[in-house]
Amino acid sequence: MRMNELFKSTMDQSSPPARIDFNTPAMVRKRRVRAFKDRLTHWYVAIGGLAVLAAITLIFFYLAYVVAPLFKGASLTSEPVLNTAWMQDAGTPLMIAIEEQNQIGMRISDKGEVIFFNVKDGAELHRVALPLPAGVSVASIGKDQPGAPLIALGLSNGQVLVFRHSYLTTYPNNQKTITPSVAWPYGEAPLVLDEAGRAVEHVTVSADGDSLKLAGSTGTQLHVISLEQKENMMTGEMTREQTRIELPQMSAAVKAIYIDPRQQWLYVINGRAQADVFSLRDRTLNGRYKLLEDGNAEITASAQLVGGISLIIGNSKGSMSQWFMARDTDGEQRLMRIRDFKMGSAPIEQIKAEQRRKGFIALDASGKLGVFHSTAHRTLLIDKVTDGPGILALSPRANRVLIESAGKLLPLALDNPHPEVSWSSLWGKVWYENYDEPKYVWQSTASNSDFEPKLSLAPLTYGTLKAAFYAMLLAAPLAVAAAIYTAYFMAPGMRRKVKPVIELMEAMPTVILGFFAGLFLAPYLEGHLPGIFSLLLLTPIGILLAGFFWTRLPDSLRLRVPDGWEGAILIPVVLLVGWFSLSMSPHLESWFFGGDMSTWIRDQLGITYDQRNALVVGIAMGFAVIPNIYSIAEDAVFSVPRSLTLGSLALGATPWQTLTRVVILTASPGIFSALMIGMGRAVGETMIVLMATGNTPIMDMNLFEGMRTLAANVAVEMPESEVGGSHYRVLFLAALVLLMFTFVMNTLAELIRQRLRKQYSAL
Repeated sequence: MRMNELFKSTMDQSSPPARIDFNTPAMVRKRRVRAFKDRLTHWYVAIGGLAVLAAITLIFFYLAYVVAPLFKGASLTSEPVLNTAWMQDAGTPLMIAIEEQNQIGMRISDKGEVIFFNVKDGAELHRVALPLPAGVSVASIGKDQPGAPLIALGLSNGQVLVFRHSYLTTYPNNQKTITPSVAWPYGEAPLVLDEAGRAVEHVTVSADGDSLKLAGSTGTQLHVISLEQKENMMTGEMTREQTRIELPQMSAAVKAIYIDPRQQWLYVINGRAQADVFSLRDRTLNGRYKLLEDGNAEITASAQLVGGISLIIGNSKGSMSQWFMARDTDGEQRLMRIRDFKMGSAPIEQIKAEQRRKGFIALDASGKLGVFHSTAHRTLLIDKVTDGPGILALSPRANRVLIESAGKLLPLALDNPHPEVSWSSLWGKVWYENYDEPKYVWQSTASNSDFEPKLSLAPLTYGTLKAAFYAMLLAAPLAVAAAIYTAYFMAPGMRRKVKPVIELMEAMPTVILGFFAGLFLAPYLEGHLPGIFSLLLLTPIGILLAGFFWTRLPDSLRLRVPDGWEGAILIPVVLLVGWFSLSMSPHLESWFFGGDMSTWIRDQLGITYDQRNALVVGIAMGFAVIPNIYSIAEDAVFSVPRSLTLGSLALGATPWQTLTRVVILTASPGIFSALMIGMGRAVGETMIVLMATGNTPIMDMNLFEGMRTLAANVAVEMPESEVGGSHYRVLFLAALVLLMFTFVMNTLAELIRQRLRKQYSAL
């Protein structure tokens, strides 16, 4: 009986185990939940990735949308022609103008009348008869620089009448009312220009504070007078002192006369294609300049640009050129030809400059109207608007044009929002006014109203690459070397302590680093330059010497240090070298650099030294970039299969040979990715560069000068830019350039990484 029970028990124990039923309701429910989670995770990751791509794409298209209007040309919209009855007996027009609000126009005729009219319907609003002497007619007209309301009329008796037109805006009964008027700042009595009483054929005027300069011509005779107004502080009485300026006379008939706003230069265009430039301060002839190379062409029109520095010269061949005074190679001021514009083949009849930008419009004999910008060297529009020549007027805001032709007034709406931007002005050298040669310049604003915006992105891009270069020069070797040592040589216990500390550096806000670099590091480096350079030189020497002496120690001492902990011995070595270098800095500065190395660099080497310079940025931004490069590179080196390392060592290779020929090659895709990410981090850095440099947009690789980067420039100037303006859109263009640079760098990095991975995947 017991044997049967034992046999039965044995049979029961050796029987196959019961099968698990995977089709129970509970198991089916678990599989469904797991499958649902898998699908949910799949879609979550897919949607997240697509959302990132969509966000980047939308950012790109939004930036492009904001930037695109910069490169759009101008457009003209014709409005109904104004047929005005009062023009039939109003005389021949000498000049027409439009006030700020585009509501009132002004017309000056040879009859000595100023007529103000409604620009919308042409109705006459006010007529002023100028106080001309009996029997005297108007022979010529001239005005101050664009935007100035001062006008001079040359009379047939050798006198000049100077007046100012103005517009008073009031709101009676809450209705906007503009009242035009004429004022006589120098009295209603005409000023005598030619004592012989000959007709003043050409005239110009320039007012600078209480100083007035008048210049005119009678045939080939040139006449210039200076009028100084002084106010008695006790009585308030105004006294005028008139002085005649004698200048060398002309040899050819005068065509136009201009005085620059500083009243330094007098430009006299004469003959077929000549300009004589006189110095009003020295009362001498600066030079005679040939304005046209074509002997068959002659000057037919001219104008001053806003600011009065540049002249625009139009000729009978339909071309125009810009000229202004600049220093030649000998350091002498000369009238220079800057750039040319081509409108057509018909002669240029009239040129009108904008009052707030360096743009101008021109009308030729065939009735074509051209819109141009001098600094950007852009031809924005050429369109036929009339059947022949006429008199031009351009509103102060440059959004309305008025043409009087054949006894009719033709109003035109002009849309030209961003003429000052072109590819050449953004990326090429531009010859700006008051500069002696073409340069790359960024200067978006200034205090004077006739400022010429300088919107070159070249110095900002250069500064961005300069800052990134010096940061990577410090960060790349330190981070990669530290990553290799930590992953390959360091003991696991020490690695677990070192790596988190270095990665924790990445969490430090860059604004703190920038604040520290600008307020402490920059002045400290300036005062310890010899010590800093000694530190850079002595640190590797000290490490090599420490390694040499370590190998000479007895094995009994060296074996006491656990394998992989040798790097800790270098900590006191580095600290000792640093202390020695910085403590010797004052002595080195006194022995070799006369007590001040920064001054020695300026005086002896001719190198500019700024306290906040690229050296400061390189150290501070390198410190910020090191954790990024280190973390990725260390993971790449540590991820190299241990079997490759052990196999190489087993075949007789030394640890150094294994590192250089196996480990680094296998990890090279990850190391390269780390460097590219670090480069992108350095290129896009804002706060450190903003606070640790002088933010001067210059193109110089000098280690001791600062720079301005694209990102820092956007951060500084975006709050003060006008929304929708050219400056605002150029800043968005800078952001677009940064985005494109990052995209190109990441794309190249990925292509190279894939190639390296494919090349070394067989190891």
